[in-house]
Amino acid sequence: MNSHRRIAHLDMDAFFASVELLRYPELRGQAVVVGGRNVHQPVEQGDGSKRFSHLRDYVGRGVMTTSTYEARALGVFSGMGLMKSAILAPDAILLPANFEAYRECSRRFKAAVATIAPLIEDRGIDEIYIDLSDIPEETYALAKRIKQAVVDATGLTCSIGISPNKLLSKICSDLDKPNGITILGMDEVASRIWPLPAKKINGIGPKASERLAQHGINSIGELAATPLAFLVSKFGRTTGVWLNRVAHGVDERPVVTESEPKSISRESTFERDLHAKLDKAELSAIFTSLCLRVAEDLKRKGYTSKTIGIKLRYSDFHAVTRDVTLPTGIADGMAIRKAAGECLKRVPLNQRIRLLGVRAGGLLPINEIESGCVTAQAALPF
Repeated sequence: MNSHRRIAHLDMDAFFASVELLRYPELRGQAVVVGGRNVHQPVEQGDGSKRFSHLRDYVGRGVMTTSTYEARALGVFSGMGLMKSAILAPDAILLPANFEAYRECSRRFKAAVATIAPLIEDRGIDEIYIDLSDIPEETYALAKRIKQAVVDATGLTCSIGISPNKLLSKICSDLDKPNGITILGMDEVASRIWPLPAKKINGIGPKASERLAQHGINSIGELAATPLAFLVSKFGRTTGVWLNRVAHGVDERPVVTESEPKSISRESTFERDLHAKLDKAELSAIFTSLCLRVAEDLKRKGYTSKTIGIKLRYSDFHAVTRDVTLPTGIADGMAIRKAAGECLKRVPLNQRIRLLGVRAGGLLPINEIESGCVTAQAALPF
């Protein structure tokens, strides 16, 4: 590994919620949750104040997009169902998501960082990796300058982890939130990283963490002390070797400043479970809308797709996927609908459905191949 590398991971602090607090500063210091379906906008009162919705009043299947740190202290985290969250934090303020505002704020913070450190890998709306290796400035001072640029551009804070690689920097950015700076050298892995839970490693999810715990491996240090041969015997060669390397802080991945998307997808979770026959018209309309939105995304990003797929999640939460590979790339909404409809015919529709998704893979730049154009809708199971 290049010992001179300085890789930063910048993570915006409670990003969506923080953007909302710029709009509603009177909510600072309170438990605030963002997300859900059909959540009302705050209502202006006669005295100039605003009346906000509360989590206890929410009814539906929506999930939380994010929450403020005050809400997190009550056990409420992103991805949690709002009905469950209401039990833990009934008095929390509930705001609807405003993705247009989040995207604009994301664009501004990334542009601000690029004026100081242009080698950026975009990892999503609220996080980036930055290669600082060739910038001749003391590390802590550089991190402070980047953080100030983000504040100046957005009014928001971020947390930064800096180490010789992406793996460790990702861990470090979460160690001193919010508004933190954590700098780590390879010689500090044993003292600062090994005591952490194994799940702190990006890529060790709940299932892998549970499997490790079954073998008495709970911390990163315990994982590092586990013989490679044992890990390979229990998890297979590829995963076993990877677990051994990451436990020792080894990661040679470069910061990738430009990357091609592997797929584009859209999905919808329904307010109520829908039946393929009884709710055929509603399902058909949702299905067509998803196909058209995938087509819009493809055209906006300049791609055609040779692999179209679908995803269904039934009322019992069991999920199935199907896909079809086409002879030529397509980007037209009705062509996508026809291909996705063929996939639908290959899945059982004998129970109610709670989620439907459409995916476009096998992406090709649109200038390499002409997309097909099919205007007729295929006959569908619903």
